[in-house]
Formats: sequence, structure tokens, C-alpha cells
Amino acid sequence: MSVEVGQEAPDFSLPNQHGDTIQLSDFKGKSVVLYFYPKDMTPGCTTQACDFRDAHSDFSDLNAIIIGVSADPVKRHQTFTEKHELPFMLLADEDHSVAETYGVWKLKKNFGKEYYGIERSTFIINPDGIVQKLYRKVRVKDHVADALEFVRQNV
Repeated sequence: MSVEVGQEAPDFSLPNQHGDTIQLSDFKGKSVVLYFYPKDMTPGCTTQACDFRDAHSDFSDLNAIIIGVSADPVKRHQTFTEKHELPFMLLADEDHSVAETYGVWKLKKNFGKEYYGIERSTFIINPDGIVQKLYRKVRVKDHVADALEFVRQNV
């Protein structure tokens, strides 16, 4: 399955870094920057999370929230959030069902090995719950600035 621009964002419930169950539909009325990333504590994912952290107040000023999703467990999210002082939610999709729904659970290759994992992707969802923009195969450099500019222009 895959999600495309113009579609309603599929609703889901996942635990955040505190173990609280979060439902996407709870954020209707706000823009949501839903980003999927491969793994906590890795260089690219840390850079991306810190870039979102540093732009958090800019997104908040636009009535937008940031939600990160990976297959890491709650405890690892908690450690990652505390270590880097992340002011937004990280959701634990341990069975990767939400990643599959959004079409970001992919066969990947690294150093000759094949495995399944999350393809770095971002979905910008408008206050009505419709996907306005999607970024697939995201490169970390300048991505957060691009996403912020898109939200700024489309609020």
C-alpha cells in the first residue's frame, strides 16, 4: 500500500516515547509533519531529528506539529529524545504496520546485504487530514528547511 498527495492520511495509533498511545486523528485542525526514519542514534537520523528540533518553534508558529516514526521500541525513543532534547513525539512502530500502510517499509541494500527497513520519508498533512506533500527517499541535508518552507507557503 502507499499514500499519495490528495488522499486522506490513514489514521493510526502508536505509543510515543513515554508509552502514551497517540492517534493521528487527534491532530485534526493542525498541520502535521509526519516523518519516517530508519533508526534512532544513527548519524543521519540524529541529524534529521536535531534539524527538526532546531526548527520546532518555527513549525509551532505555523500551527504545525512534528511526529517522527521508526520501528525502534519506546525505550530507545525515550533515550534518543532525552539525549538530544527533542521537543516532539517519536512513535514506536515496532511491527512496522504503519510504515507499510504509508508505503515506506522497503527492501534496502547496504554493504551487499538486503533487509527490510524504513525508507526515509516525510508526509505533510493539512489540518483537514489530507496529505498535501510527500517526500520520498529523503536526503537529510536541507530537508527540514524545505518542509518548513512548504508548510509556511501552504498554511
